[in-house]
Amino acid sequence: QVQLADSGGGSVQAGGSLRLSCEASGYISRSFCMAWFRQAKGKDREGVAAIGSDGSTTYGDSVKGRFTISKGNAKNTLYLQMNSLKPEDTAIYSCAATSYACGGPSLVEGLYTYWGQGTQVTVSS
Repeated sequence: QVQLADSGGGSVQAGGSLRLSCEASGYISRSFCMAWFRQAKGKDREGVAAIGSDGSTTYGDSVKGRFTISKGNAKNTLYLQMNSLKPEDTAIYSCAATSYACGGPSLVEGLYTYWGQGTQVTVSS
């Protein structure tokens, strides 16, 4: 049974930084894709950043140049470094993983099987 545990959320002022972490338990191959999604109150969930089996990455337009997704040296660890945070970044952030070997990174929500419980990020102006 695969479980994802995301953490690192909190409250910061605009312009600040946060680093989210996601630890996977159970079998997650390094060939699986992993990603971060977020959902703001009253809005649909949107893809933030994804990393493919080859280490390539892709980002949502609203976070390009500010957020960085990476995998840790420890097995099954995913990070999201968020800089220059804006109030519109306020949302619940969740990590996700596919259950199969993927190719390049993808922000298509339906491709992901496993999901973390979410961590709240609040950015004040």
